[in-house]
Amino acid sequence: MAPRRGRSTGTALALLAPSLLGTAVFLLVPVGVALWLSLQRWDLVSPPRWVGLENYATVLTDAGTRHSFAVTVLFTVLVIPVQTVLGLLLAVLLARRLPGSGALRTLYVVPWVSAPLVVGLVWRWVLDPSTGALNALLGTRVEWLSSHALALLAVAFVTVWTNVGYVALFFLAGISGIPDQLSDAARVDGAGPWRVLWSITLPLLRPTTSFVLATGVISSFQVFDTVYAMTGGGPGDATRVLAYEIYDTAFTDLRMGRAAALSVLLTVVLVVLTLAQRWWFGRRSTYELSA
Repeated sequence: MAPRRGRSTGTALALLAPSLLGTAVFLLVPVGVALWLSLQRWDLVSPPRWVGLENYATVLTDAGTRHSFAVTVLFTVLVIPVQTVLGLLLAVLLARRLPGSGALRTLYVVPWVSAPLVVGLVWRWVLDPSTGALNALLGTRVEWLSSHALALLAVAFVTVWTNVGYVALFFLAGISGIPDQLSDAARVDGAGPWRVLWSITLPLLRPTTSFVLATGVISSFQVFDTVYAMTGGGPGDATRVLAYEIYDTAFTDLRMGRAAALSVLLTVVLVVLTLAQRWWFGRRSTYELSA
């Protein structure tokens, strides 16, 4: 029995080796390097120099970092509620299996599978104040991407447009797992469509909602490609989100240690937010549909 068990363990480890190697090379090693680099001062030219927690102290007291964090939070507040509600409503409509809904499912997810940088460049052309298609359609000149008041809203709109189909497909999968008997019984008792949605569908979708919100918040806090393509962090610092702050600090200012410290702090914030969401929804989620 012992040799057979040893052979089984060896076979299992051999089968897991590619995944474990990939996890180590592409996850654990970069995290370790980022942690080590966050304790150094390095400009890509001179050798790294140990500074301990100096980078963290500088980042936490820097006004530019606080501004970038505030912009990122505002961006998340603009994006997450809108894309979640629109994705839910779209999923409810698709669940009715109306004619053409199969083709629409594919069309809705196309923006999400497209490269964010390409999507940002296309929308930058659409929103161009001089030659953009939107201003030509409106017949007036609007500075969508060069106005402090409109630039972040424009980026948030494009992000919602990109992600709403992805969110809808997850909600659609959740709705498909709800037994029809529950909705039918509610309708027999006189419940209308909104009452069924509010009292049956939404409570049973809490696990799906938890996942959608967690991944959405993580994506919003890490947004970079769309901002880089559409506004470059401008005008001024109106769209200078944390990911763009990290990029600019590392490759424009050549302060790699400070950029690594920002990355570590961003990771900590995302872990805390994810755990808080899991705790909140875990107390309220319904996973079992049977009594």
